Amino acid sequence: MKYLIVGLGNIGPEYADTRHNIGFMILDEFAKQESAKFYNMRLAYYTEVNYKGRTLYLIKPTTYMNNSGRAVNHWMTTLKIARENVLVVVDDIALPFGTLRLKPKGSAAGHNGLKHIEATLGHNEYARLRFGVSDDFPKGRQVDYVLNGFDKEELLELPALIDRSIEMIKSFTTIGTELTMTRFNK
Repeated sequence: MKYLIVGLGNIGPEYADTRHNIGFMILDEFAKQESAKFYNMRLAYYTEVNYKGRTLYLIKPTTYMNNSGRAVNHWMTTLKIARENVLVVVDDIALPFGTLRLKPKGSAAGHNGLKHIEATLGHNEYARLRFGVSDDFPKGRQVDYVLNGFDKEELLELPALIDRSIEMIKSFTTIGTELTMTRFNK
């Protein structure tokens, strides 16, 4: 069984450790825990992890958030990954900080990375793990908010939340979307 796990974010030191890069942060930690190393490949940083007889292809698109669909489409096609075996890890301002939600499909909910993936693939039939970053920003300041780092209190909680996200990714690849949602979505 093959799975494509996509962590959304933006490349470059100015974006590292920002709310918008939580997808990158989760995959970085996952790779680190598995002693895997990312390589700069076509349209993405890429690595592979084997877990319980499954191959998980982890990618962090290098296309910038608003063009994420190019990388997802390329790697789905190249690796011949079925859409039900794709999981996109993404920040979500509609969820309170630290809320983790797995969904089998859904709307882009205004997220430019998801919008581009949907437009490129021509559907929204892929799972997504939404990581709540909250919406604690003044009206019209959304971009500044997501492109900023986490606050001190959030940083204390982040390691446990990233570990829980990794558990959810592993669960998705072994017991599937529905059972993972039952087990983890609270």
